Amino acid sequence: MNRDTNSSNSPSNYLGRMRHRKRPSEVSSDADKANGSKLLVNDRNKYRSMLVRTYSSVWMIAGFCYIIYMGHLYIWALIGVIQIFMARELFNLLRRANEERQLPGFRLLNWHFFFTAVLFTYGRFLSRQLVNTVTSDKLFYKLVSMVIKYQMFICYFLYIAGFVWFILTLKKKTYKYQFSQYAWTHMILLMVFVQSAFAVANIFEGIFWFLLPASLIIINDIAAYFFGFFFGRTPLIKLSPKKTWEGFIGASVTTLLAAFMLSNILGRFQWLTCPRKDLSTGWLHCDPGPLFKTQYFVVPRWMHQWFPWKEIAYLPVQCHALALGLFASIIAPFGGFFASGFKRAFKLKDFGDSIPGHGGITDRMDCQMVMAVFAYIYHQSFVMPQSFSVDMILEQILRNLSFEEQHFLHEQLGLILQAKQLLQA
Repeated sequence: MNRDTNSSNSPSNYLGRMRHRKRPSEVSSDADKANGSKLLVNDRNKYRSMLVRTYSSVWMIAGFCYIIYMGHLYIWALIGVIQIFMARELFNLLRRANEERQLPGFRLLNWHFFFTAVLFTYGRFLSRQLVNTVTSDKLFYKLVSMVIKYQMFICYFLYIAGFVWFILTLKKKTYKYQFSQYAWTHMILLMVFVQSAFAVANIFEGIFWFLLPASLIIINDIAAYFFGFFFGRTPLIKLSPKKTWEGFIGASVTTLLAAFMLSNILGRFQWLTCPRKDLSTGWLHCDPGPLFKTQYFVVPRWMHQWFPWKEIAYLPVQCHALALGLFASIIAPFGGFFASGFKRAFKLKDFGDSIPGHGGITDRMDCQMVMAVFAYIYHQSFVMPQSFSVDMILEQILRNLSFEEQHFLHEQLGLILQAKQLLQA
């Protein structure tokens, strides 16, 4: 009885309910069901939304191509900006105005953990490139080597500082909110950094291994939209009511064809296929390796009556591209389905509204993150040579030996080589 009386007579609760307004990206469950039952092919406003979506897509693709042309560091910077926008959108999901007013500076703690994760993740992946960049300056080289050596300790100290900061900010009546935010922050860092760090690693293995997977996701998304737009009749999954089997199958076939043809085009440019071993911005020239050297498939004689060519030129990397295309068309879309279910759990239509017609940055990057991890693991497992190479040995020497030890190693190698030359003579 008391609970009923308090809830019915409380003017603040009543006014709070009357004044509450939904955010633009928020949808009710009833409206969600109503909209979800309509496929794109039956949507009356589909042409208007298509124009907005196409206009935004053209600008995004143009900007993406320009950044790719600028090189490795600019692509890395783009990923960093995307990470900041994604973190901001995800940090905002569980924020409550009342608790935020009682906890000044609590948002700053989230960003403290964010930039600690930046230092830890990229410090581990890019230590070799950083050392190779500063070898000409002895003082700077020593400083960078020291930072790399103690990088894990520095990151751990920063994390512990954030942990102590969190404990000191705990307040009565907000414990549940604060601990949920603490767990939420760590989940965001896991989602954003673990996956996007692999994308950065792909860039320095050769822009090709970043550009091709990213392009396949873009092509698959565009193809799924247009096939579903014009032919979609059969719903695919309840989490995304507007996704159809027609769109899924049409996009899969288109993505596989695009993977085979696009890899042949991109694989012919050395500045895309050469790995970057430092943080400079110059154009790259290298031995393309067997994957990017043209080979010829001899057409059997019994097929000459159907094919006018006796041999077909191809790049071996096109076979690997088909594997990437298969993953991009069948498995990577489940990253989008996961994001759809996540949004429905919070009754959201989109993670944000920063991209007209598309939603937020997170809405565009859900499948990209899944694809980046697969591309890195596939490259390391099936493309990267497993034996020790000169580059791998040099990396270990530069990272783990002091300048005096490197000089001593150089002298000893010289003596060994001289002795071998005398024996051969």
